[in-house]
Amino acid sequence: MNRWQQARRTAIDLAVYVVVRIVIATVQALRIETCQRISQVLGYLCNDLLRVRHRVVDDNLRHAFPNLTFAQHRQISRAMWQHLLLMVCEIAHSQRKIHQTNWRHHISMPNKRELVAAMMDRRPRVAVTGHFGNFEMCGYAAGLLGFPTFTIARPLDNRFLHGFLTRFREATGQFILPTRGSADDAQAVIESRETLSLLGDHHAGPKGCWVDFFDRPASCHKAVALFALANQAPLMVIYARRDRRPLHFEIRLVGMHDPQEPQLPLDTVPELTQWYNRLMETMIRHCPQQYWWLHRRWKDTRKKKQLAA
Repeated sequence: MNRWQQARRTAIDLAVYVVVRIVIATVQALRIETCQRISQVLGYLCNDLLRVRHRVVDDNLRHAFPNLTFAQHRQISRAMWQHLLLMVCEIAHSQRKIHQTNWRHHISMPNKRELVAAMMDRRPRVAVTGHFGNFEMCGYAAGLLGFPTFTIARPLDNRFLHGFLTRFREATGQFILPTRGSADDAQAVIESRETLSLLGDHHAGPKGCWVDFFDRPASCHKAVALFALANQAPLMVIYARRDRRPLHFEIRLVGMHDPQEPQLPLDTVPELTQWYNRLMETMIRHCPQQYWWLHRRWKDTRKKKQLAA
């Protein structure tokens, strides 16, 4: 890329950043209830009129819930778009509305004792969640409660937007590690007996660990299970789900696997990867409208490549 192309790319990224910041500032000036009503209108527009990524969404829902009707699939996809748009509004509002003095009014933890005990364990910990609920609130709330986490996340292509999102994520004590080139940093986090958190439902390509997810083969990154097994670290499955009203969340420890406990031996990467995917599938089935059905979670190209060869 020459200097002219770099300058053009920087100008475009800066223009997009300015537009996004204007939108965020407008959202912050509105009441969250108003943002919810606007999200409902825009969600209907994206789903029913513009039909954004409708083929991917329809295919995913048809395979995940084959017993539901087309109208029920359409209702879930419309609610998903409304959830995604409202999630952006909640991120814009949360830093101003949720802080150390009032977090109890916004965050509930049904199994608080188990969750706090797991976070206070003197051993290293690995926390995994998915594109479910408002997953950005997991690290934000953990830092707010005094439990700093180190999250592996893919950097945004727009460096201005990436800096803006990173400042939000690190506002309460969460630290962001890039997906590429951070293996040594992640291992240092484990060796320091801290909490390493990851999103466990990214597509990992043909060389990933293939497991069953909603009765379809899905490729998962092996790092989640490897970090837990290689370091004898407890693996926690956690979610942050919107609870009835905007800016009110339920944070729950769905399950935890302790490699030192003999009751449930999961000694291999495929076994442990399948275990946490089962838990994520269960929590998604309870509230499917808060899952990202628009991303290509299932892309099994192995048979196509074999036939081509």
